[in-house]
Amino acid sequence: MDPSVKQVAIAYLGVQYRGTAAQTTARRAILRLKELAARVGGPPHHDVAYYKDGADFDTLVFIAYWSDPVELERWLALPELMQWWAGDDRVNEGVGWFREIICPVIDRLETLFSTADSFEGVGVLAKAMSGEIQEHAYWGGMRDRFPISQVDALGTAGSLLAEGLMPGRVRVRGIDNLALIRSGQEWTDTTGREREIYLREVEPVLRKGMDFLRDHGPDVGCFTNRYMYHVTEAFEPLEKTFGVSCWQSLEHMERWAESHPTHLQIFGSFMKMVRAMNFDLKLRLYHEVAVVPAHDQTFEYINCHSGTGLLRCAKAG
Repeated sequence: MDPSVKQVAIAYLGVQYRGTAAQTTARRAILRLKELAARVGGPPHHDVAYYKDGADFDTLVFIAYWSDPVELERWLALPELMQWWAGDDRVNEGVGWFREIICPVIDRLETLFSTADSFEGVGVLAKAMSGEIQEHAYWGGMRDRFPISQVDALGTAGSLLAEGLMPGRVRVRGIDNLALIRSGQEWTDTTGREREIYLREVEPVLRKGMDFLRDHGPDVGCFTNRYMYHVTEAFEPLEKTFGVSCWQSLEHMERWAESHPTHLQIFGSFMKMVRAMNFDLKLRLYHEVAVVPAHDQTFEYINCHSGTGLLRCAKAG
């Protein structure tokens, strides 16, 4: 990241729906967001992804990145976007909307890639990348990659609080040091044995772990988890997936990664593939992790079911 960048902004703007008519509404809205991304303050990078949630709602998400939160605010203040979000139609058009925004400062953000020639997420904003790092391939490496962890344990306390703004609209107040991870994989360039092993042995185990966090995440400190596919302009799935989850703390995320059977199975199946391919993989992997103070979080939901995002674990404020 350019040394002048002190803080980034990451926004997940989602629409959940059921049925053909609602799908049309959702897709039109996502395409409109893509058009508005070219306006003043628009994100330098964005993705569109799809998933089906635990309540069997289809969901499309416009995921956008800025290297300055001020630019995000300029974009959200565009009359077309501001009036659209505040309009009564958002409550009455038969779909649910959410926007989940975090603005981590640089010393509370880390990202890692398995290759040096392809970047995703916040990494796309960087003008250059470092070489290989020492803080890798051991339990605890993630925490060590945060500069702030040298002087801060990144602990958390308190509860998520849901505040009704008006009928159909809810804001969730976050907690300090909420941890968010986006972890992805792309198998577009895989062939032969590697592709077969990934799709037959690794991906099903990965999906099982993602489903566990989706359905039972609060038991291990995971507020919400989504396993998503990147999609094309025509909303067709690409050979790229990623999981996005919000955790009560970095410690809860670490504990699941280090010791929970679902993650150990993911790790074990991947290492089996690595050995089978003699460490020569075309599979691309990455992740980004942020630990964010409450004042740098925004979670708003319109007409969403109660299990959506952080609503599931929020207490009435």
